Amino acid sequence: MSQLRVTRPSPSPRFTPKQGQRLAFIHAYALVLGRPPAEADLQRHFCVTPPSVHQMVLSLERAGLIQRQPGVARSIKVLVDPQALPPLHPTAEQLVKSSVQKY
Repeated sequence: MSQLRVTRPSPSPRFTPKQGQRLAFIHAYALVLGRPPAEADLQRHFCVTPPSVHQMVLSLERAGLIQRQPGVARSIKVLVDPQALPPLHPTAEQLVKSSVQKY
């Protein structure tokens, strides 16, 4: 007799869509460049002010989504399974703009 396995739906992410984008950026940056981003990198990508990006990092840390080492630059570590992260969406400044002229 075969046993029927009941699978539970995977729990919904513990982060908001905005937090998901921030986590996806941190993960992708570290994956591509081999080191975590600095707050200035987050500031440029998300087009926010330095105080806003600092509060964003503190918020992610308080929520248990990232870990940092006090006093160590570029020490952000994403604590979320990369498979649970959403795809990273480009910002308006990152879109490739081209112009094609008709002849």
